[in-house]
Amino acid sequence: MMLKLKKIAHISPLSHREGLGVSLLFILFMLTSCFGGKLSQTSQGGEVTGRSTGRGFQEPTPYGMTLINRGFLKMGIEKEDSLWGKITPTKDISVDGFWMDEYEVTNAKYRQFVMWVRDSILRTRLADPAYGGDETYMITEDKNGDPVTPHLNWKKNLPRKPNEDEQRAIESLYITNPVTGEKALDASQMNYRYEIYDYVTAALRRNRLVAAERDLNTDHAVNEQEVVMISKDTAYIDDEGRIVRETINRPLSGPWDFLNTYIVNIYPDTTCWVNDFTNSDNEMYLRNYFSNPTYNEYPVVGVTWEQANAFCAWRTDYLLKGLAGAARYIQRYRLPTEAEWEYAARGKDGTEFPWENQDVKNGDGCFYANFKPDRGNYTKDGNLITSKTGIYSANSNGLYDMAGNVAEWTSTIYTEAGVEAMNDFNPQLEYKAAKEDPYRLKKKSVRGGSWKDPESYIRSAWRSWEYQNQPRSYIGFRCVRSLASSASLNAKGRKKR
Repeated sequence: MMLKLKKIAHISPLSHREGLGVSLLFILFMLTSCFGGKLSQTSQGGEVTGRSTGRGFQEPTPYGMTLINRGFLKMGIEKEDSLWGKITPTKDISVDGFWMDEYEVTNAKYRQFVMWVRDSILRTRLADPAYGGDETYMITEDKNGDPVTPHLNWKKNLPRKPNEDEQRAIESLYITNPVTGEKALDASQMNYRYEIYDYVTAALRRNRLVAAERDLNTDHAVNEQEVVMISKDTAYIDDEGRIVRETINRPLSGPWDFLNTYIVNIYPDTTCWVNDFTNSDNEMYLRNYFSNPTYNEYPVVGVTWEQANAFCAWRTDYLLKGLAGAARYIQRYRLPTEAEWEYAARGKDGTEFPWENQDVKNGDGCFYANFKPDRGNYTKDGNLITSKTGIYSANSNGLYDMAGNVAEWTSTIYTEAGVEAMNDFNPQLEYKAAKEDPYRLKKKSVRGGSWKDPESYIRSAWRSWEYQNQPRSYIGFRCVRSLASSASLNAKGRKKR
């Protein structure tokens, strides 16, 4: 930011006051040069010309994601459903642009999350005096020697040839089956703690700290003594190592009241294969599906809605640690809303299925998705259970397996009213169920149908649900991320060049 100074002709000796004015003008010139903004120029005759906050942020394409441009959707099933004989509600809605995973989250990607949690626990123990007390696994000071909140030092490599104390720390993370002698990671220890700041609740007018700002109607007297109650989620590990989750109701005291803490055991439930299907021999999947490298690129299953949210939080934190100053503009990873999911699945032409026609196979007899095409004949489409992600063609948005393979969690609470209860602008129905809430309030919308579902269930508009703490062998997820700026799109939803 610089002021243009006009050249002065016939300069005469200055009085003390005139000299002071020129000095102040020179100081102002120096200050505006340092702060880099853009002031209105004197040549504009006092008109407001605007002040820029800097160069526009160009968001890079996230790895493995595709851009879903903002647009319009008639959400829901328009014609009477032939399966149940009832009409489901529809609504015209509009959604903003967002990034979406091209593939469902795979066993390999989710295993990276599990191994990160394992390694974080191991580093904490290696720094513990009970296991040798190697303090270099923790960072307690910054580069200037000033104290900081202790955190893990990920630059410190884990020991390749552990000594006795280090070996005890490693072995403490594993259990041995006393009958079979098999050694495995202790799933009960794989707990991930994360925090989410609730910007939306913090922004609500009723939650303002200043009483006069809560109601703008000047006919109402300001009640300075009004107590505003808020709810926040918190969690801790008790003395017996169990996760305790609580929803605290308390008077509003400050911005920290909107920081929610969660602790989630993130290891997938590999027993879902036998618990979902009685009188069925699925021991092989129980023992192999998540751990066998053969299934690396298959969608992860046995993951609850709560675990899927924990993965999104970890993925966000993992990304931000690898970015520089632009990180403050990046939006966090999350589960898609029900509206976003259907909009993305229908593709650019809003079709009933994620492909162009209403058939489930092409003219050569090849199926478009992995589902249950016939009674009891799961293999008719070439698969018995899940299939490797991406082996079927993508829809017009570049997304794979938006029908079949595994059904997918959304962030939206499930209600019978569905879209009728939603806004027509970026619709979302969200409810953070407390532990003591009735179980029916913990239903979350699930979309897309799975490998075990018939044709009707894999339509883009078909709605289903599951309880948020229930793992299934046929439910997985994918992540989305809101755009850092939708202003980079023009009216037709295309990126400006």
